Amino acid sequence: MMEADYDEFEADLDFPVDLPERPRRNRKGPGIRRMVRETILTPADFIWPAFVHDGKDDRMPIGAMPGCFRLSPKALLEEAREAVRAGVPAIALFPAISDKKKDSIATESTNPDGLLQTTVKMLKDALPDLVVITDVAMDPYSSDGHDGIVRDGKIINDETLEILAMMAVSQAEAGADMVAPSDMMDGRVGYIRAALDEEGFSETSILAYSVKYASAFYGPFRDALDSHPRAGDKKTYQMDPANAREALREVLLDVEEGADMVMVKPALPYLDVILRVKQEVDLPVAAYHVSGEYSMLKAAGERGWLDHQAVMMESHLAIKRAGADVILTYNAIEMARLLGA
Repeated sequence: MMEADYDEFEADLDFPVDLPERPRRNRKGPGIRRMVRETILTPADFIWPAFVHDGKDDRMPIGAMPGCFRLSPKALLEEAREAVRAGVPAIALFPAISDKKKDSIATESTNPDGLLQTTVKMLKDALPDLVVITDVAMDPYSSDGHDGIVRDGKIINDETLEILAMMAVSQAEAGADMVAPSDMMDGRVGYIRAALDEEGFSETSILAYSVKYASAFYGPFRDALDSHPRAGDKKTYQMDPANAREALREVLLDVEEGADMVMVKPALPYLDVILRVKQEVDLPVAAYHVSGEYSMLKAAGERGWLDHQAVMMESHLAIKRAGADVILTYNAIEMARLLGA
């Protein structure tokens, strides 16, 4: 439209335009945008997943996760102090152990002097207010790389429960505030709750990986822990990405069995599921922004394709907006610092 044409067009308009609703008034400046903001992120929303190893190097870079490392216990403690200073309330521990210590029944998982147990004790002694969450699953300790006992190519559910229960008790004895069964075996939350209570750990919480999909987004995490299945896949116990109603069934079973918090994993590809879970249960809902989600954003940022800081913030905001009360994220410390600035 030429300028002369616009002048004629403007002259024909009957000003003022009668608009009873003008939503832009609530977006006209940064102050009012902050005032009416519906979803707010804070450092307290985050759990920092951390990889600990017993190798010689304090910090071993994880190739598929730029900016993430396998940390020695000493280096982990230094990073945990930084997390606390930034306002992050909790850490979720994942041990990377040597193949020499792995076997078919995850014996190392209950070693009171094992890497995970000694790391938990160290953290609780140095940072008693830091919430320490431990992973309950066989795969980091299993020579088969699966979350359950493997027999004739099948994952055996019920016999695995006993191992998971012993693992959870061992972690509680070390001082874990919360155990997080990520295995997706049927009935494991109830079995673990009973074992913890029987051993006097009724105050130890359970964060249940209630809705854990068989996702391709876990690849970098499995590289970090060298926990890829040695044969087959995890589709007989992790959920089909096509299913949403089934997620509610899994959540309600875990609630009934005694979970204190439930989780959806991954996060961004399953925002609809987070929302459904939030609408269904009264317990706190966690979501895990997993390694593949993290790495995609990092890689795009490093190449200049995206503004990493902006998309990181937007992505975590979306997870909380969908209904997550807490978010497990490798960006926890970075996010907390930015939010506290």
